[in-house]
Amino acid sequence: MKPNRNEQDDRVRGDDIIAGRNAAAEAFKSGRTLEALYIARGQHGGSLGALIARAKEAGVPVKEADPRKLDAMCGGAAHQGVVVVASVKEYASLDDVFALAQQRGEAPFLIVADGLEDPHNLGAVLRVAECAGAHGVIVPKRRSVGLTYAVGKASAGAVEYVPVVRVNSLPAVLDELKKRGVWLYAADMDGEPWCSVDYAGPCAVVIGSEGFGVSRLVKEKCDFVISLPMKGKINSLNASVACGVVCYEVARQRAGIHSK
Repeated sequence: MKPNRNEQDDRVRGDDIIAGRNAAAEAFKSGRTLEALYIARGQHGGSLGALIARAKEAGVPVKEADPRKLDAMCGGAAHQGVVVVASVKEYASLDDVFALAQQRGEAPFLIVADGLEDPHNLGAVLRVAECAGAHGVIVPKRRSVGLTYAVGKASAGAVEYVPVVRVNSLPAVLDELKKRGVWLYAADMDGEPWCSVDYAGPCAVVIGSEGFGVSRLVKEKCDFVISLPMKGKINSLNASVACGVVCYEVARQRAGIHSK
């Protein structure tokens, strides 16, 4: 489906889109944080092969795409079969998140996004994190959207205030969080009621992907599984909506607000 004019204008204005082989090569040389290298399907030779090798060396995901998708991504600009998506903001470290919690004099409160691929969902999660007082959001490097222009726009500016940590392995970082005294709460099916557990201490809320929820290995690492009641015919909420409900229960408990 052809993008509408507003969507196309957003892509042109977004400084995360780098089109063309020379521009892509310079982006890798610059050391800028890059989200992904898109190449036209079936093209791997010549300078494209060198770019692919450079991307793999830098740990940047390489994705094949139809040339029409590349046209849409860069607003019709000449791309020579290559589009690089760069981050709109540098990623933080786990130490940065804990330092922010210490600076505020609060127990660490994190959100772990397990494989969110929709930029609007991740943007909305960042907005929830900023509004609910979370100290940071953790995302995996693979099978997840990163800090693209679309994510930044969907966050309504929250991307500027919420540290985002990108990691190679979510299970490994969950083990690290446990070592630092953080309790892990997976929002998934068949768990305890979301408002029946204690979030007063250091905690991380794990939100699953749009289609598959929290992955098995990640879920096994968590200390609690929490669920929201589903009273209708649909059996799940949008990931960012579920995140909002749970995070505001964390905020309510931490603020000492009790129902009358």
